Amino acid sequence: MIKYRSEEYKDHAAIFETNQLSFPEDNEARLVDMLRDSESYVNGLSIVAEKDGEILGHILFTKLTIESSEGDFVALSLAPLAVKPNFQGQGIGSGLIKEGIKKCKSLGYKAIVVVGHPEYYPRFGFFPAREKGLELPFPVPDEAFMVYEIVPGYLDNIQGMVKLPPEFDEFI
Repeated sequence: MIKYRSEEYKDHAAIFETNQLSFPEDNEARLVDMLRDSESYVNGLSIVAEKDGEILGHILFTKLTIESSEGDFVALSLAPLAVKPNFQGQGIGSGLIKEGIKKCKSLGYKAIVVVGHPEYYPRFGFFPAREKGLELPFPVPDEAFMVYEIVPGYLDNIQGMVKLPPEFDEFI
């Protein structure tokens, strides 16, 4: 049975390996390490999928800012989501997203932003972020720039620029 839980210190090497195996380069693995040491890191929102003591997948949510004419608003970034290649297609990524949304909600966050696969994230309720008047400071196709409102309607009167944690700058 797969268990979803917040990361512990002892998981860091396995999380690095999981991200390294899941992506063509080690950018995501290095990004996780950088974000873990940043002001954007939220304790409890680095989540692993574990079975029989082995880390099979990982998801990370970190704080970001939406800069708008009404002020700055805090939301979360979902990045990265990784499942070891031998375990992909078994619902582990879906489990990580569902568990992550539940934890984000329990901590009082209201929205999650992701730049990701447009065929994958909408099944969890993500939709194009530009429909809500959000923008990124770098070019991304409309269909890949998505948002999830943990609190429905939260973004109805918030339009502005999504500012990812500065650690992302090295990889954009």
